[in-house]
Amino acid sequence: MLLVRGEAGGTTLTGTLYERGERSPSFKGAPDEDAPYVWVCDEFYQVESGGTAQMVSGEEVHVAFETPMPRGFDTREQALDAAEEHVRTQFARIGVNADDVEFSIEKAELQ
Repeated sequence: MLLVRGEAGGTTLTGTLYERGERSPSFKGAPDEDAPYVWVCDEFYQVESGGTAQMVSGEEVHVAFETPMPRGFDTREQALDAAEEHVRTQFARIGVNADDVEFSIEKAELQ
């Protein structure tokens, strides 16, 4: 399992990439169990009021979360590319320049 972490604007978003042979979460909307790589990460967007307050680039931003949309991929490269694009998109949705996102990838053990 890989943790794909994007950081920008003083905040962080981390998603999980389940690799070949690892059991990914099973819930409504999860990809086919046969997908060798499964990406799962929060999705959110900025709202005027309510939601959860986050400090982004020194300003308070209110965000609302959507149900994570797991996605299956055939190759690790496809999955990592999609993970980075997903994280960049989430940051852009709260007003952070997608090009400012810095990524790190960490191997984590399944519990």
